[in-house]
Amino acid sequence: GAEGSTLMSYFSKNQIQALKPKITFSTLRDLQCPVLQSNDLQGKPEESCSTEELFEWLGAVLNQVSLDNKSSSFLSTYCCPEPNTVVEKAFLCTITGFIIPEKIIQLLEQLCCYFSDPKLAYWLTLTVHGFADSPVSWRESEHGFHKGGENLYNFVIFRNLDYWLHMAVGAHDDCPP
Repeated sequence: GAEGSTLMSYFSKNQIQALKPKITFSTLRDLQCPVLQSNDLQGKPEESCSTEELFEWLGAVLNQVSLDNKSSSFLSTYCCPEPNTVVEKAFLCTITGFIIPEKIIQLLEQLCCYFSDPKLAYWLTLTVHGFADSPVSWRESEHGFHKGGENLYNFVIFRNLDYWLHMAVGAHDDCPP
């Protein structure tokens, strides 16, 4: 009846809006970045940082936590791992919404095109977050929300097209294969 068609139009209109990803861009200036070597996952003192140090740093950057270790800061005394370098301009793009795996592969391929310009970055990252309260996780397990609802993976791609892959899930979730 009329009620059914009104509901249908409401849902189709609102679902279309919900599925359209929201994109935000920002430029981070004079950003301290860890020095990385693609073939050295563990890092070496005074030469390069480890994958764990990078992952922690990335979390701070994505959450806009200050990296200058001020004792007056009540939020964080975190500082960028050593060795590091100051990057004059770093570009941050956030896409929020329901994004299918094919689109993520497309994004990765487009990001790799940046390496064709020798003036641009030595490495770049792509982080994919599942929703914290998503009902599913990797494999056949339900996603355990419990504390933080961790549910993400992160690519670090280097100019020579080597890459690192971080995966993070909550303590009660299955790890991916």
